[in-house]
Amino acid sequence: MAMINTVRGEIESSELGITLSHEHVLLSSAGMKDTFPKLIDREYVIRQAVDSLRMKGKYAVRTIMDVTTMDAGRDVKLLERVSKEAEVNIICSTGIWMDIPRVFWNSNPDDVADLFIGEIRYGIEDTGIKPGLIKVATHAGGVTQEGELILRAAARANLETGIPITTHTYACEQTGRQQIKIFQDEGVDLNNVYIGHSDDSLDIDYLKDMLEKGVWLGMDHLTFEYREGLPTLSQRLETIIHLIDSGYEKKIMLGHDWAVAMPIFGQDLIKDRDDYNPHGYEFIGRIVLPKLLHVGVTEMVIREFMVINPRNFLTGES
Repeated sequence: MAMINTVRGEIESSELGITLSHEHVLLSSAGMKDTFPKLIDREYVIRQAVDSLRMKGKYAVRTIMDVTTMDAGRDVKLLERVSKEAEVNIICSTGIWMDIPRVFWNSNPDDVADLFIGEIRYGIEDTGIKPGLIKVATHAGGVTQEGELILRAAARANLETGIPITTHTYACEQTGRQQIKIFQDEGVDLNNVYIGHSDDSLDIDYLKDMLEKGVWLGMDHLTFEYREGLPTLSQRLETIIHLIDSGYEKKIMLGHDWAVAMPIFGQDLIKDRDDYNPHGYEFIGRIVLPKLLHVGVTEMVIREFMVINPRNFLTGES
């Protein structure tokens, strides 16, 4: 059985259980917890996360992929405490999100890849906690010069370590295509790549084209109906069902892109989010899966989405 890095050490892939593919506990900015600690009540965040992740029942979550990078305020000691107290597996991430540090702008991909590889091999910030994911992002406007550097660095870190890549995309501009092209150019096995936020697109041709190239699709904005201009939950589920009917259920994963605390966003947006989803990390189990079952999606497909596909992605299987 393959071994997977979590914030509490390696586990066998058989221990993953029901897994959410794209989540956060805390979304902040680099250095906030040390430089301006008053901005983040870490003890409050830990209590809220533990309460949210202590689940029971048929669809109780056993693992979350926390895709928070250093520029988004990654705090692996916080994640370690949440994992221990909630008794859930948390897989943390190396890589860089959208706030690419200026110090990287004039670097080269090999130098940045070495930093990612060092965290994978030796641990993050002298904690010994090793990431199980490499996170990158491409937003509105497509791949920038600095963004391409990070994508290539992530690709080279993947080739060196085997740790899979997970991405943020701006689906309405189909930036997943750009990411895939760079990963292909670097020689990455696309079975090691997860294209996130794909359910923000209703363009079936775009989604199928990416699937045919061999990547995994993250249908991981399932709580985002509250954001103006994005697909409704019903539209997202119709897209998922269409992909199931087309035979792609073995390459799809589900998630929320949830966070217990996200001080990078305004209070009005946070209130809208919380009003729309009072279930937190249980939204998929309580709302999404029953809706899929109601329209004829089988328990076996649900298991693919929530257990088998995340395991195969993390271990490089297919």
